[in-house]
Formats: sequence, structure tokens, C-alpha cells
Amino acid sequence: MLKDVLKQFIETEIEKMQRNQEKDAIIDIYKEEQDFIERHAFIDELKDTFTFREKKPITRFDDAYIERGLKETEEVIDTETSSFLTRPIIYLKEHMDEFIYIESRWLELIGVDAISLEVDDVFKTYDALLGLKLQKKHEKVIREYLNKNSICKNGSFDLMFNQKDGMWDLNVSLEGLQGFNEEITLGEAMCIIYRFLFRLVEAAEEEKGII
Repeated sequence: MLKDVLKQFIETEIEKMQRNQEKDAIIDIYKEEQDFIERHAFIDELKDTFTFREKKPITRFDDAYIERGLKETEEVIDTETSSFLTRPIIYLKEHMDEFIYIESRWLELIGVDAISLEVDDVFKTYDALLGLKLQKKHEKVIREYLNKNSICKNGSFDLMFNQKDGMWDLNVSLEGLQGFNEEITLGEAMCIIYRFLFRLVEAAEEEKGII
């Protein structure tokens, strides 16, 4: 759960600063996580002991595992360093036979093992494909969130519950996400997707009274 994970993160950071006897009690954190903590006010008793410093969004995936693969066979072409994410998103249209596979500890935080980026062969849309570890009972709030937060009309996402794996198979058209355009990089696209999914998981946990 987001609340438990982030509370543990804050407490660990505070303990680390106390051990190091740091004079400036600053916790580096990304905007999505900081906003979540402030919205739900679950560490107010600790707020006098530190201040937040916002990290640059693009650094979130600096330690990501990245593969390029062939769509037709799923054969791995090569592994890449995080510098690959500085390439423009249009790389995917220039290499229609490829997909980009990305794993990150930050994706694990929101219940996603990995994200694959590719361009659809038929509709030529930029798509993110992923498995989302939310229970089937969350279907109503997931669909409501996807419909409410997509700036496209119909056909901006496909959602199906995978009984075998116990998770949602989700295919999202990036054109439907706020902030997307063909001028951004692959890394910036990942930040947009992460923000979108983070708020989706938050909405599901709020709906079930977890936070």
C-alpha cells in the first residue's frame, strides 16, 4: 500500500539523518510522493523534523533496467543504459518493429512489474503495455479513473483482468495522457505514465478506504 511504503521511507530517511547527525534535515523526494504525503497528512507528527526537497522527475528512472526487443518474436535486441531514455519518443515510430521494455523499483511501488512502450502497427498510436497488481474488485474505480483522466475520446485504453496472473492487463494510448506530445523524450513519457498510474493506484486505495 502506498501509505505504508511511503511512511516507512520517511521514517528510514529520518533515522539515517539522525545517525549521521545531519544539521540540515532534508529529504529528497519526487513530486508525486510528496503530494501524496501532504494530501493524506499521515506523518504530520514528523513534519517538524525535516523539510522536503523535490527531485527532478527525469532522474526517477536513472537505475531502470531497459531492453529493446522485436515485437514479432519478443527477441531481445540489446540492453540499454538510462541514457537511452533521452532519445525522443518518435524513436518508436522510426523503429516500428521494436518495443522498449522497462523495469524499475519505482514501478514496483505502484504494483507494476514493467512497462513496454511501442507504436501500434495499425493505429500508429504510442502505447504503454503493463500488468497492474490491483484486485478484480477494483474494476469500477479503475475504469472510472481511466475514463475521467483520458483526454482522448474512445479507444484510449484496453483493460482486461488476467485470471491466471491475478492482475489487470492494461494498454494505454499515450496520446490520452496529459502532457504527452511527440516532442518529449522516452524518459519524459515514462514520467507521465508513472504519474498517471500513481494517481490511479491512489484512487483505488481511497475508494476501498485503505488511505
